[in-house]
Formats: sequence, structure tokens, C-alpha cells
Amino acid sequence: MQRILVTTTILLHDSRRVNIYETFEKKINEKHALLRKSGRGLAVSWALCAVCIFGHLTHFFGTKAPWIHAFHSTGFHLSLCLFTLLGPGRQLLVDGLRSLVRGAPNMNTLVGLGALSSFAVSSLAAFIPKLGWKTFFEEPVMLIAFVLLGRNLEQRAKIKATSDMTGLLSMLPAKARLLANGGAGESDSTVEVPSSSLSVGDQIIVLPGDRIPADGIVRAGRSTVDESSFTGEPLPVTKLPGAEVAAGSINLNGKITVEVQRQGGETAIGDIVRLVEEAQTREAPVQLLADKVAGHFTYGVMALSAATFMFWNLFGTRILPAALHQGTSLSLALQLSCSVLVIACPCALGLATPTAVLVGTSLGATRGLLLRGGSILENFSMVNTVVFDKTGTLTIGRPSVTKVMTQGHQADTDPQPDLASARNWSEVDILTLAAGVESNTIHPIGKAIVEAAQALNCANVKAAEGTFTEEPGSGAVATIDEKKVSVGTLEWVERHGVKNNSFQELEEFKNQSVVYVGVDDILAGIIYVEDQIREDARHVVKSLTNQGINTYLLSGDKKNAAEYVASVVGIPKERVLYGVKPDQKKMFISRLQEDQNIVAMVGDGINDAAALASSHVGVAIGGGVGAASEVSSIVLMHNKLSQLLDALELSRLTMKTVKQNLWWAFAYNIVGIPIAAGTLLPVTGTMLSPSIAGALMGFSSIGVMTNSLLLRFKFAAKQREIFKSSLYIKPPRDDDDIREENKRLQHPYTASR
Repeated sequence: MQRILVTTTILLHDSRRVNIYETFEKKINEKHALLRKSGRGLAVSWALCAVCIFGHLTHFFGTKAPWIHAFHSTGFHLSLCLFTLLGPGRQLLVDGLRSLVRGAPNMNTLVGLGALSSFAVSSLAAFIPKLGWKTFFEEPVMLIAFVLLGRNLEQRAKIKATSDMTGLLSMLPAKARLLANGGAGESDSTVEVPSSSLSVGDQIIVLPGDRIPADGIVRAGRSTVDESSFTGEPLPVTKLPGAEVAAGSINLNGKITVEVQRQGGETAIGDIVRLVEEAQTREAPVQLLADKVAGHFTYGVMALSAATFMFWNLFGTRILPAALHQGTSLSLALQLSCSVLVIACPCALGLATPTAVLVGTSLGATRGLLLRGGSILENFSMVNTVVFDKTGTLTIGRPSVTKVMTQGHQADTDPQPDLASARNWSEVDILTLAAGVESNTIHPIGKAIVEAAQALNCANVKAAEGTFTEEPGSGAVATIDEKKVSVGTLEWVERHGVKNNSFQELEEFKNQSVVYVGVDDILAGIIYVEDQIREDARHVVKSLTNQGINTYLLSGDKKNAAEYVASVVGIPKERVLYGVKPDQKKMFISRLQEDQNIVAMVGDGINDAAALASSHVGVAIGGGVGAASEVSSIVLMHNKLSQLLDALELSRLTMKTVKQNLWWAFAYNIVGIPIAAGTLLPVTGTMLSPSIAGALMGFSSIGVMTNSLLLRFKFAAKQREIFKSSLYIKPPRDDDDIREENKRLQHPYTASR
């Protein structure tokens, strides 16, 4: 009968399964399809560039080979140009023309104008030889090839940066232990079913060490649960009957029965996924700089070309009759107007942004900075507000022992304790006994105590077999060397016989947890455990403040802990928000953005994912959970907060280089366009043919690319300058008390940190 019941349960759950995994798999396939399409475009771009470069090189090498002449023939160049315009460049040209018709020309309009004008002039030269013009069909090919190359690299970076959040699937166990009879009866039988098939009201068993498969309420049992990924609080939370638990959190040390309230895509993890996707589908708030100026430039070039044609066609014979000995005023006007269009061909303008971004992102990769796309560099260079998560970002994200207090406040560091002494306990004695008990647990505080004892080379003592007992949320007790050692809360050690408490009432440190150690009936010592602040956190916050950037702290932790960390690193108390949930973090980021702030969010956990995706620039610490790295625009791969300053400096230098490239491109046009329009023709007889204009266009592109490559040397020089200046900065006097307190707390457990 029981087998029939179990089989029926499995079939029932399989039939009503709502498979969230299939939805994620579909999104992964869509993302990979976009990457393949972008890869094909990238391959075509590289192929076109290779053909163009090869064609130019053959002018200098191997010109005597018969097969080389095919690359120099007008027919080959015409065919290649037509293929480029009608094939890879078609979408670019169509978009540019549509934008022009709508009255909002963009960069594509400018590129299309230059490519089509070059093709038109070359076609005239090819089909009307008596004009005496040279063809330059390779210039439109080169222009579109480089523009497509930059666009495809940018597109691939954006696609990869768009997270499918599949990393969150590892947070949900594939199977769940379902109570087959709904928990009724004395002998409860369990059966493993897919987590995605659970329904509201089902009761499941969660064993120690398992991840909880669905959101629910504890109906039986007692345990401590690690919820740090959701709340940001580094220490586990005690769960009693009636307490809520979240899917993906870890059950540490007790067996509990959970009644499912939300499952699959309806869990807290599902909420985070939806918040992230909502944030990623919004329009980018900042438009690329080249697109902003392209519209005005397009109208200007078209107007100048038309004015040149009208002027020389109407007044050319009166001003310079001798210049018309090879043709009419119409042919001269047509040649000069085409030269204006060609010399203004925005090859340099089109390369200004992608080349600098390519150098900037590759330079960041060598410094441990993963930068996803050029728009990220643009946004980050204008950031005026930085919001920090607390746990794992400003702190190291795990508890460690910072202080041990004994009855006599002794500081004996002899690694071999005198356990026979009944009352004169040293710090090493306390750590040795506490580690002997906690070595049997998986609680984070227990692990911190064991690590501190190992760092001091304390003796390795073991609890007597069969004497270890643990109560989730309270503590543990065991017998060591015929002594009853209890470790945990004050109520716990008193419950296990401690009566003599000679410690005076001590004020707890705001960012620390207190662990009491009782030996028989004596309170032998107190151990302070803290999630320590990163060494470079204060320097980073101070540097940002000096640059006029506002800093905030968002934390799911308690008020005292959040405000204490903020006071140490230098964030004002009025800019600290504590006890906030993932959706509240996202709402706070949105409020800052509504006030016209450019916001960067720095975090490391799943609870930060929605806020990271919602901010203008999301920055993930490299050691964080995969979900945070997936949605972030910048990842600090070396797990150092000081890399945030490197990323900020690199983004500013990159955008400065982009602007220099744009100014170079415009300066070239300001000088070249009047010459192409024939201003020097009446004075010196100098006139630029369309072919010479094409050569000058190539020269301007070389200048842009050279300036972009110099970004490497500029960044290295800036880093050396910052390093030298930091050697002469003396910390302010008002921080002396904080530094002395931290030094006192950290001694003598430096190795355990």
C-alpha cells in the first residue's frame, strides 16, 4: 500500500510540473544564437579588412606577379565594393537612410554618406575615363569593414553582459525529499521528487548540509540556516517552527520539516531573476558621444558639398577660367563637391570610439578588470554616486576571531596550555578548549574559532566520544580532558552548569558577535568574532569622496553592524540603509537615478543582483557569487576593492582618448574640407582630386588609431603618479583612535584573518 502511495505521489507531481529549467534553457539558446550571428558578422568584417590590407600591400610588394594584377583591376574593386555595400553594409546603410528621413541622422547616416559618395565618385571615374579621375573603390570597403568590426565587438560584449541568470540554478537543488503522506502518521515516508514539481502545501524534509528547495515555513524541527546570499548578514539565523525559510539558503545543523509556500519561479530567487531582467531591458540612459555629434556633422557636410557645387558651377568660369581648360564648369563643380564628401568621409570619426574602447577593455583585462562594452566606460567615467554593499564588499564576508577575554585578561601565548589548572585560564587555553568543541560543527563561528586556534598552533584536543551535543542557535557542549566545556550564548552555558560569572558587564562591539566559553561551573572566557573590514575599504571611500563622488552603504544586516562599518570606512551615518531586502535595494538605486545621479553599485552576492543590474554601472567583487558577476558591467577579478579606483581611472582616460580622437577627426575636416572645396585653387592652383582626398582620409584614420594605442602608456603613467602621491599622504589625526582600536582587536590573531 505504501509503495502504491509513493508511486502515485511521483506521478502526480510529474503531471503538474511547471519546469522553470526549460524557460532558462530557452533563454540560453537565444543568447547563443545571438552570439553566433554576431560571430558571423565579425568574421565577415575581418575578411573584408584582410582583403583591403592585402590590396594595399600589393602596391609595395610582389607587383610583378601576374596574379597580383587581378587585385588591382577596376572590375575587382568595383565588385568587392558592391558586395560590401549590398551585403555586410546593407543594414548599416538602410538604418542611416531611415534616420536621415526621420530627421534624426546618426553615425550610420554619416558612414553611409561617406561610403555612397566614395562609390559614386569612383563609379563616375570608372565609366567616364575622360574625366581623368582615379578610382578608390577600396575606401568604402575599408570604412564599412572597420565600422562593422567595431560594432560587432561592441555587440558581442553587450550580449555576453546580458545575463541569463543561469548561475542561480545551482542555488536550487534538483531534488527534494517529499513527505509522501503529507506528514500524517507515525512513520513518515519520504520520496525524492524534482524540486520544480513541488506545489504549495507540500511538506518536505531538509537535512543538515542541504539547500532548501522552495520558500516555505518550518513546521517541525530546529536548525540554523545560512541566508547570507539573500540578507547579507554573515552569521546564520536560528529557525524554529513557524519561521520562514528561502529557497537556496543552506540548512546547517538540524533536520527540519518545511511546508512549501512558493516554489520554482515564484521563490525569492525567481523574484530576483525578474528584477534583473526588468532592469536589463530598459533603454541605455547615455547615448554614445559619436552619435550625438554625427547628426549635426552630416547636415553640415551635405550643405557644404551642395554649396561647393553651386558656387563653382555658377561662378567658376568668372573666377578661374584657366582651371576649366580640361572641362566645363559643371565637371569642375562636380569634382570639387565630390572631394568635399570624400574628405569628410567619417572613417576617423567611425574609428574614434571603437579603437579607444578596444584598447581600454583589453588594458583592463590585463589589470584584472572585466569591462563589458564601451557604453559602460562612458557611464562609469561620469559616475557621481557609488553605493556599497556591506558583507563581502566592504568586509571580507566571513567571521574571524578578533579578541579573547579571560578572567585575568591574560595574554599568554604559550601554544601548550596548562589544562590542569582550574581557574587560571589563558587566551590560548580558551581557544584550545573552544576549538576542541567547535571542530565537530559546521557553523561559521565554529570554523572561525578553529582557524584562530590553528593560527596560534594550539594543541589539537578532541571531545570525548559520545559527549558532543549541539543545539542550533544556542551552542555546543562536550567533555574534554574530563572537563565539561560549553560554547555558545550566555543562556546556553548557564544551562550547562555555569554559575560563577566573574566578568563585569561588557559593552558589545557593534560589528561583533560574542561567544561564551564555560568550563564546568565557571565562565572561563569570552571570544569576540567579527566580519572584518577590508584593509583598503577606507582608502577607496576616501578617494571617491575627494573626487566629489557621494558614497552610500546598503546592507541587509542589523543597524549597529551597518553603522559601525560605515563609521570606520568614512561613510556618513545619514547615508546608511540597513535591513534592506533585494527589491528595496533596487528601489533605492532607482530613487537615486530619478535625481539625475549616475549611479554605480558595488556588491558581491545574490541579494545585490537586482541592484547591480538596475544601476548605471554594476561592479562585482571577483570572489562573489556567480549571479552578481553575471549581471555586473564591471568585475574586479583580483577581489580587491582598490581595483574600483583603477576601473574609474581607466574609464576616464578611455573617454578622454575618445574625445581626443573625435577632435582630431573634426580638426582634420575643418582643415581639409575648405581645401577640398577649392579655396586654394584661385591663389595657388592647388586642387584636391577625390583620390587624394581618399588618401588624406586614410591618414586621419592612422592618427586616430595611434592615439588610441597611446592609452596604454597614459594609464601606466597615471598609475605611477597615483602610487607616488599616496606615499606622502598622512592619515588624519581624528582616525587615530579607530586605528588603535582595530590594532587592539586584531592582535594576536593576524594569521587567522
